[in-house]
Amino acid sequence: MPAHRIVSLLPSATEIVAALGASQRLVGRSHECDFPGGLEVVPICSRPRIDPSRSSIDIDSDIKQRLAQALSIFEVDQKQLSAVAPDLVITQDQCEVCAVHLDDLRLSLDETMPSSPDILSLAPRTLGDVWQSIRDVGRAAGLEEAAECLVDTLATRMGSLSESTHELAADTRPRVVCIEWLEPLMVAGNWVPELVDTAGGTDILGTAGQHSPWIESTALAEADPDHLILMPCGLDIGRTRSELAVISDQPWWNDLRAVQQGNVAITDGHQFFNRPGPRLVESAEILAEILHPTGRDWGHQGTGWQPL
Repeated sequence: MPAHRIVSLLPSATEIVAALGASQRLVGRSHECDFPGGLEVVPICSRPRIDPSRSSIDIDSDIKQRLAQALSIFEVDQKQLSAVAPDLVITQDQCEVCAVHLDDLRLSLDETMPSSPDILSLAPRTLGDVWQSIRDVGRAAGLEEAAECLVDTLATRMGSLSESTHELAADTRPRVVCIEWLEPLMVAGNWVPELVDTAGGTDILGTAGQHSPWIESTALAEADPDHLILMPCGLDIGRTRSELAVISDQPWWNDLRAVQQGNVAITDGHQFFNRPGPRLVESAEILAEILHPTGRDWGHQGTGWQPL
């Protein structure tokens, strides 16, 4: 039976449900599900166990301490989850720090729900996996045709973008490093290197389909990219600017080619790159605007990204 009462504990899944035209089926969401507009009336069914307002290094320390003790980063609001009585709950098991983990959700449902809703756990690592996630959500909601249509539309947009940027980058493809966390330094992996390629660049530290790796500052200095793009997970442009000094005050910072040539960009990692859903197309457009300023303007500068 297709799901009619959906709880999404994953921002990207919430965006997928909305893109499939099923926003009215959302009866619960995570504390981070904030797009598209209108979700304010949907009850929140999860909350963080750490303080997300702390600095990058403090958040990292809190997360590592909890994981070392086998403690979850998020918790389910069991009372609220039971009250909204979903027949489908969407979560993930791709990352321990991105949303309520599958095991924690199962435990909460066993303890609180009189009947067992279906659980759909998503774990995308590549663009192809993201398209499959859309199909999986569509199948669970009985919206297979809408899901295939959405995937076709997104893939077509990506293909058109790739064709245009590869023409711009036919002679020289800029060397790019994408930073997913500031302190300690983390390079963006998973689908981000594919986005860089689509935008006509070459990701020189991230690997498509692999988890985002921690790096030493010496690795970034040795890579010396043409473009440095900041997209810290969960942070918007303003928050990233407020924490930028943790790397921009380092002695190696001003020696970077990207810094010297004015090719450092700050993006809204919270809304775009870190959410494996429909807006990865916009994320690729943002990269294209940054890497090829003489090419097409999709109107993302100022909101989706800003030059340093």
